[in-house]
Amino acid sequence: MKGQNIGYIRVSSAGQVTDRQLMDIELDKIFEDKLSGKNTNRPMLQACLEHLREGDTLHVHSIDRLARDLLDLQKIINALVGKGVSIFFHKENMLFSGGNNPMQALMLQMLGAFAEFERSMINDRQKEGIAAAKARGVVFGASKKLSDIDAAKVIALVEQGADKSKVAKEFGISRPTLYKILAKNKLQGG
Repeated sequence: MKGQNIGYIRVSSAGQVTDRQLMDIELDKIFEDKLSGKNTNRPMLQACLEHLREGDTLHVHSIDRLARDLLDLQKIINALVGKGVSIFFHKENMLFSGGNNPMQALMLQMLGAFAEFERSMINDRQKEGIAAAKARGVVFGASKKLSDIDAAKVIALVEQGADKSKVAKEFGISRPTLYKILAKNKLQGG
């Protein structure tokens, strides 16, 4: 039975591009998520899994694009193979299809374990990098919109009855930022 060639593409955030994934593969339909792999609610993956039928082949750029961990990977592949769908991982050049193939099962577990280990190492390095940056005095988050002196000027002008829109424009801030400055002043007993 000749089925469809279906592609599943995932990047971790909306700002990332998917162009390099499966770009030279002729596909009948593509499902694309722009969400972290650790997110269990990936709507296009769910739609893809529901769309696949016996005889179809699911094309995925690499193992880490499909599943968030080894158990998730095994669950997805076993469910698809169980309904007669083949899965091809292009980066690893591996095809998983029906039949009881012990070598496929071993390779799946090894590759999934390596992908999970790599993701864990990336998270650890990220945490270490953030801690080191904080120790060097790097401040995370949005920078202050105004110096303390300019914030005091804004408060004084508004308290004197100046038009808030004009004050915000004069200091190059938005009205919501102006209101945050005023609210913070009231909380501090100003």
